[in-house]
Order: sequence, then C-alpha cells, then structure tokens
Amino acid sequence: MYKRFFKRILDLTISFTALLLLSPLIIILTILLLFANNGKPFFLQKRPGKNAEYFTIIKFKTMKDPKDKGGETRNQAERITKIGGFVRNYSLDELLQLINVLKGDMSIVGPRPMLDNYLPLYNEEQARRHLVKPGITGWAQVNGRNAITWEEKWIYDVWYVDHLSFGTDVKILLKTIYKVFKRDGIASSEHDIFEPWKGNS
Repeated sequence: MYKRFFKRILDLTISFTALLLLSPLIIILTILLLFANNGKPFFLQKRPGKNAEYFTIIKFKTMKDPKDKGGETRNQAERITKIGGFVRNYSLDELLQLINVLKGDMSIVGPRPMLDNYLPLYNEEQARRHLVKPGITGWAQVNGRNAITWEEKWIYDVWYVDHLSFGTDVKILLKTIYKVFKRDGIASSEHDIFEPWKGNS
C-alpha cells in the first residue's frame, strides 16, 4: 500500500512544501547562476528513471560549458564557478529536482538517477535498481557516498528496491538531514570530481 499509494502522497507533500518554503533561496540562486553561467542557470539532461524510461532531470548549473571561448576543452575542476562550488558544497544544486518529484519523474527517496551510458553496463542484478523511481537521496548516499565503490553503490540501490517501506524512507530522510547539517555530503557522487563507472571488472 505504501509503495503504490502513500509514497506518492509523501513525495507530493514534501516536494510542494519544500519548494514553497525554499522559493526565495531558489530565486536568489537562479539570479546568481544566471550571471555566473552566461545566462544559463539550469542544467537539463536526459536520465533513465523507473523501468529505464527517460525523463529530463533539472539541476542548478554549477559548471561552465566544457569548452572556453578559444574552443579548448576544460576539465571538470576548471569548469566549476565560485558560486557553483558553494552550491555543490551545500547540495543546493539538487533543489530543483523537487520539480521532478512533483512531476512524478522522481521520488524523494530512491536510487540516484545515473547517466544513460551506464545502462548497458549493468548486470541483471544491478539493473534492478530501475524497478523503482530514482530519488534525490537514497540508501547508497547515506551509507558512504564517495567512500564506497561503484559496485557497492549498486548493491545498496538494489537493497533499497527489496526493502522499500515507509520505515526505510523515514530512516534515509533522517540520515540525510543529519548529514546535511554535518556538511557530510549526501546527494550524489556527481557533487565531486570522480571517475566514471566503466562496468563490472
């Protein structure tokens, strides 16, 4: 009952309330990033969601475009703007995903939506992470985030699929709040410069 009905009610309640309360902050960040990123405050990208069906994820844009005015490619570290670094440090770039939750593309809690080029790299067990909606925070994010390997992340994601319940979601939300206030980082490995996953060894 929770998975089919009440989880969606919880998602709508939390996302709507959070967007309402955080709207002044969202407006301020939008204006600051508008100037920092040459009129492009938002980052939009297609990601596979539940059942590997694509949706457009929305985040605050924290990095300049890959190429500079001379056409040369810059690495990730060079592309992060000053305001973008602040936004990443406090996981604020994830705020706009509350819109994805309202739309029904995502849930507050679930496996993080990863890049589409990872889809053919999952084995059968790892691919089960797509049996539920992706989330803003998840079991892998509150259990190590970047301190664990890619394969361990997938194990945590599948564990969540098998143990999805109201109690599990509340536990993850409480851990997420605790880690945010500790500035321990929770949202995703995308917050840091990291090596892309290249498949199972």
